[in-house]
Amino acid sequence: MEQPTALLIIDLFSLFDFPQGRQLAPYAVRAAQRTARLRAAFDAHRSPVIYANDNFGNWQRDFPQLVEACRQKGGASAQIVEYLAPSEEHYFILKPKHSAFLATPLPVLLAKLGTRRLVLAGMALDACVLATAIDANSREYATVVAREAVAALPDRRQPALQTLQRSGAVEVLSNRQIIASLSSTSSCQRTGLAPPR
Repeated sequence: MEQPTALLIIDLFSLFDFPQGRQLAPYAVRAAQRTARLRAAFDAHRSPVIYANDNFGNWQRDFPQLVEACRQKGGASAQIVEYLAPSEEHYFILKPKHSAFLATPLPVLLAKLGTRRLVLAGMALDACVLATAIDANSREYATVVAREAVAALPDRRQPALQTLQRSGAVEVLSNRQIIASLSSTSSCQRTGLAPPR
């Protein structure tokens, strides 16, 4: 069965060993908590959940090893694993650059899943989430950024949200709005009706 909406979780598994990583870490933990609620809703509706994570510059490490490295790191890295450790039904890709579309198999995976709408969560809102949102729009995916489930440093958060909203490329919605639209879409799929606009 086609799954028109997928949740894309971007870069929340991190060692926070980059410039300003320690400052960003508590905001990432908060975003992970809220992303976990979204993920639970997607799982309940049997809609795809895809992790798109930076490979930490290590081309010899796979995704499970990356998650385990975060668990072993402790602190914020391990807290995020507790909230968001993937299950067997989830998908993952490793990405070398900002956008989850750049030099990754994400477009092929989305095509196989029949996905036409993406909900983005993760970090950093002003970098990797923003780049992925713009790329998703250019590929004609209906794109939503989950307002509470994205992390950024405080002085960068609002400018990034405003950039997204003013671009017209994406919608910025609350978790509650996203979950409601997911429920509406699932109901319409069962009945064969078009979702309300």
